[in-house]
Amino acid sequence: MNPVPHTVVFDLGGVLIDWNPRHLYRKLFAGDEAAMEKFLAEIVTFEWNHEQDAGRPFAEGIALLLELHPEQAAMIQAFHDRWPEMMGGAIGGTVDIFSRLRKNEIPVYALTNFYSETFPVARDSFDFMSWFNGIVVSGDEKIAKPDPRIFAILIERYDLDPARTIYIDDLPRNVDAAARAGFITLHFTGAEKLETDLRALGMAV
Repeated sequence: MNPVPHTVVFDLGGVLIDWNPRHLYRKLFAGDEAAMEKFLAEIVTFEWNHEQDAGRPFAEGIALLLELHPEQAAMIQAFHDRWPEMMGGAIGGTVDIFSRLRKNEIPVYALTNFYSETFPVARDSFDFMSWFNGIVVSGDEKIAKPDPRIFAILIERYDLDPARTIYIDDLPRNVDAAARAGFITLHFTGAEKLETDLRALGMAV
């Protein structure tokens, strides 16, 4: 019989915070979805973004793109200067679940891929950011998910038992990495399913 979990770890972006560069770039590209998607796929790419998550200074990442794509200077600079506009708000259903876990005195932590420079903006934008028992931020650690070392940092820093800890993330590769680290894992696709999955695992939500 599997042990009943007693701790929860949330990812932030895509689970509790609706972060998406499209919130900004739909305005800048004036509704030209094809041009926006091309820019996101070819210039401010997932791989480029990941380097800042893993600790590369934001300004350095921007400077690299400006050198490679000077014709897109204004759009690239906006990624830095207007970054807060990429946050669409809290994902309310998940925040409600977090609130109930907290009321039931279940320890809740966060493990997030986030730039060091922008994390304080997110932290100060949402009341629930003060509810966590602890947070590990990839940009501060200079290691980003799915690198197994960041899961080891989380476990050691907060003395977690992965076999009794539920890890929740919207990216399958991070879910897989957490499973390899020994966590009970849930792939987040929406708050309603998350609540059902947590109840099935015996969590009081």
